[in-house]
Amino acid sequence: MPGSSTSARGAGWVRAQFALILVIVGLGVAPGDWPGWARVAGAVVAVTGLAGLAWSIRTLGDSLTPYPKPRDEGVLIETGPYRFVRHPIYTAGSLLFVGSAVAASVPATLAALLLPVLWWFKAGVEERFLTERFPAYASYRRRVRRRLFPFLSAARRRAGPAPRRAAGSSDAASRPPRAHR
Repeated sequence: MPGSSTSARGAGWVRAQFALILVIVGLGVAPGDWPGWARVAGAVVAVTGLAGLAWSIRTLGDSLTPYPKPRDEGVLIETGPYRFVRHPIYTAGSLLFVGSAVAASVPATLAALLLPVLWWFKAGVEERFLTERFPAYASYRRRVRRRLFPFLSAARRRAGPAPRRAAGSSDAASRPPRAHR
């Protein structure tokens, strides 16, 4: 059947993510530990990620697939954690693996930081497939603006862009004058 091969569904991305996960797990026993407080914080982040992963998988239900290309019988999910980010499984997985790696070792942490990067690019490929498969995906994408991390740029958005100053001006010169009492 055309288009049903694993390579057409994005098997390379799946192999890459599982290979990286194996490297992270293997490096978890490498020497070089974080301080105790960081390891505890990492464990808390990992447990949070595990809970988010369970919620995301349960919400996705039968539409779950490791491949970027959606299942033929899959449906577009816009509820649960999918209300906040478009790819909550990758968000939760990032928390799980980075948190676990911090709890395990410094080398594992360095490798784990690559996983969200890989998932960012995989999500981009997945979004092209989702847009082709589901006509409503474009509208969903406009409503749910964050691909992976819901609060990463929210502070920047609330604060707005940094004010521009003329070349050579100082902070004092750019502030409005104070009112005297």
